[in-house]
Amino acid sequence: MSWSWWVPAALLAAPACLLAQTTVAVPEPDGGSLAPVLVIGRGSADQLWRSSVTADVVFGSELRDGQLQINLSEGLARVPGLLIRNRENYAQDLQVSIRGYGARSTFGIRGLRLFVDGIPASAPDGSGQAANFPLGSADRIEVVRGPFASLYGASSGGAILLFTEDGGQPGEWRTGLALGSNGLWRLSTQVKGQTGTHEAPGWSYTLDAGKFATDGARPQSAADRRTLNAKLSRPYEGGRTTLVFNQQTAFSLDPQGLTQAQFDADAEQTAPQPLQYNTRKSVSQTQVGLAWDQALGGGHKLELMGYGGQRRVIQYLSVPPGAQSAASSAGGVIDLDRDYWGFNARWRWQTAWRGGQLDLSAGLAGDRQSDLRRGYENFVGSALGVQGALRRDETNRATTLDPYLRASWEKQDWTLEAGLRHVNARYSSTDAFLANGDQSGATLFNGYLPVVGVRWQLSPQLQAHAAIGRGLETPTLNEAAYRIDGTAGFNTDLNASRSTSAEIGLRGRNAAGLWNATVFDIRTRDEIVSAGSVNGRATFTNAGTTRRQGLELSAEYGLGNVTLSSAYTYLRARFGSGTTSIPAGNRLPGLPEQQLFAQLGWAPDWAADTGGQFALEVRHSGRVFANDANTARADGYTLLGLSARFEQNAGAWTWRQFVRIDNLLDPKYVGSVIVNDGNSRFFEPGLGRALSLGVELSRRF
Repeated sequence: MSWSWWVPAALLAAPACLLAQTTVAVPEPDGGSLAPVLVIGRGSADQLWRSSVTADVVFGSELRDGQLQINLSEGLARVPGLLIRNRENYAQDLQVSIRGYGARSTFGIRGLRLFVDGIPASAPDGSGQAANFPLGSADRIEVVRGPFASLYGASSGGAILLFTEDGGQPGEWRTGLALGSNGLWRLSTQVKGQTGTHEAPGWSYTLDAGKFATDGARPQSAADRRTLNAKLSRPYEGGRTTLVFNQQTAFSLDPQGLTQAQFDADAEQTAPQPLQYNTRKSVSQTQVGLAWDQALGGGHKLELMGYGGQRRVIQYLSVPPGAQSAASSAGGVIDLDRDYWGFNARWRWQTAWRGGQLDLSAGLAGDRQSDLRRGYENFVGSALGVQGALRRDETNRATTLDPYLRASWEKQDWTLEAGLRHVNARYSSTDAFLANGDQSGATLFNGYLPVVGVRWQLSPQLQAHAAIGRGLETPTLNEAAYRIDGTAGFNTDLNASRSTSAEIGLRGRNAAGLWNATVFDIRTRDEIVSAGSVNGRATFTNAGTTRRQGLELSAEYGLGNVTLSSAYTYLRARFGSGTTSIPAGNRLPGLPEQQLFAQLGWAPDWAADTGGQFALEVRHSGRVFANDANTARADGYTLLGLSARFEQNAGAWTWRQFVRIDNLLDPKYVGSVIVNDGNSRFFEPGLGRALSLGVELSRRF
């Protein structure tokens, strides 16, 4: 470990435990959720404080105030162990990893579980997207790390759960406009309220509609997105019913990455290939969810949840015609139609036992995706970037059916928790295009995921916690699609990776703030890695063992009108026993060893009349390797940012404004890497100095 970064990071966390030892309760949020799918999170920071689970809660105001409200990366930098990189490429989504899980993803999010109001934003095969997270109406986001995340199922190296606000009385209407560099703008409206009266409340409702667009920082990087999110809920004696609806449409050009030489010559350029083939992606998605829970008496409760949706993706790649000449090629145009649905049924019993509170639950969760996947050539004659002849036509399915158990016993000074989930994931493929070989086949992944944890209160202001458990990460349908020699049929030799994760930590809080310190050790066998491309087919294999060891520190505290938030992560991620192309001891790609965030806020007395608050941000990331062989890397960087926000109130009306400058000193840096890119275009440039500003008007009714 580099002590030059460990020491200042520890100093950032230390002052919180040196301040006045007066306990304050962390406020509980008001928002509701589709609780039946929520196995771990308990809905409030105060309850998470009393748990052995390692998790952070970021409230909606922190996600919105002074932010563009476009990307999940804006408000979660203060969470240690979590790495979110904005690719500045909306065709590929964000790059997200937790304690090293998910770093190998070249597009979308994998290895982690995502939820919006209890509905999975991750497919059963472990792939997911964060583009439909409604930040404008978020009540809170819970980020779950460590062994207990495995209770969400396979590919749960961590979990990110967003819960939208509940409507109430009085209601509220908000409309906001934000503008930024490179032609970026966002317009959104939120309405929340409740029918009926205070004495006889009816349905609570929340509606969030928005659109954003950008010209992009580089040629071929323009994008636009429209979202609509709605929630209805109604409590009744002993229970609650919740209905959610979400819709998203998006179109993005794809600038792809740069080689090292291209990045060094001009980081603002786009390689010739994306321009020649007009690389682009369009997405449309609609989903609904319904939850119902009912108390049965005697501490028993029944919770049910179901959801379903459709997703359509059309994506044009830059695969040259010559590379599509092999009979096995799937072409250069992806056409995906996905139907998906799932359910979660849970029984829960709470009772007093031996001077504490006993909470038992048992449930069954099932999810299914059915993908009609077609591939076409991306040329017709000499015309490039157009849909050509059919090269792939198959139906891929992934189905999970997981029973689980969970128990916790909580007293003032102790919490004991344990859980067990049995993963059953079945993949199948039915091929209707046999000219390139029969891709039909099936494979199965399963395993038991036990976890235990303990929380010990050393004093009212200080707690210790520890946990250990097992995890299982399944390959995605894409990763399991082809055998390692490129021949047709599922790669039945590809195993799920299995891990053992352990952690121990301290957390403290007082009148001035709170702090956390956690060390962890994760040992994995059969790590899933790229095996290269054979005749146009991307293949994957297992790479023996890996080990991730790390330290997480965070603190939030205030003195007078000054506040400090900080988060530091040290992660040593290495291959233990690799393959013939990955030497033992190589670093896992896509992961910096050091990551630091610090924000100093100031609310001066002279700006009290305008609600003025000012902030200075520092973000540091260490160097990152771009491939398993560790032959390509991106240097580390440190970024500074300044922001100011204001708020004025006049009766029922509130008027808010913000302005911010990101990357104040404008260094050239690699914002993210495309891990193991087959064309060595690994590097996605980070955004240069960028100005953004916004206004919001709200009214209570």
